[in-house]
Amino acid sequence: MISNIGAEAAGHEESLGGQLTHHIQVYPGFDVQLGEYTLHISETIITMWAIMAVLILAAFLVTRRLETYPGKVQNVVEAIIDGINSLVKSILGHHWRPYAPYFGTIILFLAVANTLAMFNIPQFRPPTKDVNMPASLAVMSILLLIGSQLRYKGIGGSFKSLFEPMWIIFPFKILDYFTRPLSLCLRLFGNIFGAFVMMELIILATRNIVAPPIFSLYFDIFDGLLQAFIFTFLSMLYIAEAIE
Repeated sequence: MISNIGAEAAGHEESLGGQLTHHIQVYPGFDVQLGEYTLHISETIITMWAIMAVLILAAFLVTRRLETYPGKVQNVVEAIIDGINSLVKSILGHHWRPYAPYFGTIILFLAVANTLAMFNIPQFRPPTKDVNMPASLAVMSILLLIGSQLRYKGIGGSFKSLFEPMWIIFPFKILDYFTRPLSLCLRLFGNIFGAFVMMELIILATRNIVAPPIFSLYFDIFDGLLQAFIFTFLSMLYIAEAIE
């Protein structure tokens, strides 16, 4: 009898694992033939394009008829923009203005991308659960950091800063150019992928009855928005340190 119970439990565990694997697997996407070369368009790329299209369309619709006395929608949009500008200004000081559009785009994109799972759209799942997506954003941030340092300090000043406050710190300054994007990438990827897996397990375990909407408030919404803020905040902080 005990062996039968154990076998049933093992079978249930295997069934649950199989269902989880089916839920979190990456859809293959499609291939585009360009002469002798084949370009693979993955699920992550398709989802990114869809998010960008939605954001561009939303930006066009809410800004095409701006009024002197704004309505409810314009008030919300202006509040979001003012909030982003204030955040960038508080970190980057008087250098904030050229960076506000970039970081505003990043935080809005990540806010949508990280919370996409709560909409439960088939084949449109958070692109940030694919490590390539956070890695790309992290590389963009470190390239912006290097470009900003060269712009405000010049080549000589940038090279000199590698030896400050003392020459022995030089290897660690070089290491920062690799550890910082790695940290940005893995923090974003790990949290979003972990939250996605947890929600899939909860859905499978509760048969999608009561618990998922409750847990979704944390795993899909709170955690997703928090990680969008953390990624943007740390990127700005690294740039502020580089150009100070």
